[in-house]
Amino acid sequence: MATMADQPSDPATPATVHLVGAGPGDPELLTIKAVRLIRDARLIVHDGLVSEEILALASPDAELISVAKQRSRHSMPQDAINALLVRSALAGESVVRLKGGDPFIFGRGGEELEACRAAGVPVEIVPGVSAAIGAAAQAQLPLTHRDASSAVSFVAGQCKGLSDQDWSGLAGKGRTLVIYMGVATAAQIADKLIADGVSPALPVAVLENGTRADMRTLRTLLADLGDMVKREAVVSPALIVVGEVARYALARDVLAGWAQRQEYGAETRS
Repeated sequence: MATMADQPSDPATPATVHLVGAGPGDPELLTIKAVRLIRDARLIVHDGLVSEEILALASPDAELISVAKQRSRHSMPQDAINALLVRSALAGESVVRLKGGDPFIFGRGGEELEACRAAGVPVEIVPGVSAAIGAAAQAQLPLTHRDASSAVSFVAGQCKGLSDQDWSGLAGKGRTLVIYMGVATAAQIADKLIADGVSPALPVAVLENGTRADMRTLRTLLADLGDMVKREAVVSPALIVVGEVARYALARDVLAGWAQRQEYGAETRS
């Protein structure tokens, strides 16, 4: 009779891939679990938007691999990132995949999760404060408000075929629209929303470098959005918030005659 010792050993169990949200930049917004995983990790695969202060929490012995993505230029294609995570985990190396904001909000976390599952690699998701939530809080801009908005939508401003997207109903009375990655297409976004029936006088806030020391909050009207982004030399990362709630932001108004245009907006909405 075969004994336990005679049985072939099981293959090595893959290590876990941790998809960790690093939040919008301020290291004090990290979860306790995220801090622990970062400090214990031996391999950290991180986005370009993860701040240096957060990366500094890693062990001196950890290997840090940047897979930064920029508009039309990626240091590592997504398929290669997926393969790196799977290969490392199958080799028995526990991996922290550190992503700006939250892994499941425009972070491609779902794609990486699928790749790991397909390879039999266990995955743990550690949520993070999303860029929208963090930046809005820093600007004291409530994304919902009983007097202004009872619904919030998140969209990506870099999507292909922007003019063909159906954004009807996402912005307007009682609604807030938060646009990620919309700096380069701000003028087209404004034109698209206005063409879909949104008032040109609807308030807009642009939140640049949210939660960081160099954060800027700028406020204007939808009709001026594209021009304002150019005038003020707004750079990524930045969020665009469209809706009445933008009036609450602690911001610098950058459109002459803001108060008068607000009155016009009220007339337009009535």
